[in-house]
Amino acid sequence: MDSEENGKTRPLGIPVMKCRAMQALHLLALEPISETTADRNSYGFRPQRSTADAGAQCFTSLALKASAEWVLEADIQGCFDQISHDWMIANIPTDKAVLKKWLKAGFVYQNERFPTDAGTPQGGIISPVLANMTLDGLEAMLRGKFPKAKRPRLKMNMVRYADDFIITGHSKGWLEREVKPAVVEFLTQRGLVLSPEKTKITHINEGFDFLGWNIRKYNGKLLTKPSKANIKAHLDKIREVIKGNKTAKQANLIRLLNPVLRGWANYHSHVVAKKTFARIDANVWSMLWRWAARRHPEKGARWVKDRYFKTRGTRSWVFAATEEKEDGTKRELTLLLESDTPIRRHVKIKADANPHDRQWEQYFEARWGKKMLYSVCGRRKFYRVWQRQDGLCSVCQNSITTSTPWGVRHIVKRTDGGSDAASNLQMQHLSCRRNL
Repeated sequence: MDSEENGKTRPLGIPVMKCRAMQALHLLALEPISETTADRNSYGFRPQRSTADAGAQCFTSLALKASAEWVLEADIQGCFDQISHDWMIANIPTDKAVLKKWLKAGFVYQNERFPTDAGTPQGGIISPVLANMTLDGLEAMLRGKFPKAKRPRLKMNMVRYADDFIITGHSKGWLEREVKPAVVEFLTQRGLVLSPEKTKITHINEGFDFLGWNIRKYNGKLLTKPSKANIKAHLDKIREVIKGNKTAKQANLIRLLNPVLRGWANYHSHVVAKKTFARIDANVWSMLWRWAARRHPEKGARWVKDRYFKTRGTRSWVFAATEEKEDGTKRELTLLLESDTPIRRHVKIKADANPHDRQWEQYFEARWGKKMLYSVCGRRKFYRVWQRQDGLCSVCQNSITTSTPWGVRHIVKRTDGGSDAASNLQMQHLSCRRNL
């Protein structure tokens, strides 16, 4: 059983390895169909799309002075558990007999088998695509039911990530009386209902939480910030790690904390989060000071500071430790500061972009290349490719430098099964790519 945020439990039926392998095989054929028929502004569990794209679309839909002021926050109650089997078998374009066996397989809990009459297998490789295909069509339905909604008067836009979605509108009454009943009717056909606890209509000046962010207008300016609930969950996790390692070596604690800090900061690195990062750093420092002082109750504050906190350059109170490796060499581990994470505006994926369509191959290569340039591993990979090519363009054989615009391409296209390994990459001048 798996615990949810509200404290309830739900069955988690993880398929056996043979079924997982079969699902992966069927997914190879089903995913290109799903990507072709998907809603334009659906971003959850889809290749090359992320929560950042969903957040950017929210900004596009709500940022202008003339944008919609009311937002229907919708959440489907137990989406993965309640989807109608009959609807999926009738509408999902895959082998019906195999799909039925997966859906009806049931789950075992405490040596007792429980049948599954609705929903998709939790933990199944193919389940996210099945859920997405069940919900696809919601955007088209709204566009057909309200053909004038795109006009400035109604201001209707939809953004969906998995089973969480928002719909914008010009008034609270219109969303309540017309849009919400249309959504309820669409979901009822698929055996789904809206969660009364999480579904509500909010004014943009009050703001709403979506995917870990709070989206709100302040004096007419839309700002996306980490939500209070997300900040609290992050600090609770850090506190749990520190309390669970009261006697651990300082180097080991740093090694445990850095991935938590880095992952959370990277997730929020494209929103208004600089002040939040600084506040998180201050809270972490307080936790670590208590952790260090507790270990040495008979020592003074100066001794504790000199033991655990160092000065590095112009920065003091750096939580750092030196550890000795197996070969006798030493290296220093330093706690990451979230405030050092640069804020970069995320460029949203084009709504019609399809990673399984050859005509979008160059577009995705360019997006992938920019993303890799921001990561340490990506820069190392590009450097290996640059070294392999002797620093020369693979087309014109002239030098590739920081002053010459360049791009990267896959030798074997990803649509043909090519990988992102350095051996399958080539660097070229952008002008040479255009000429090709």
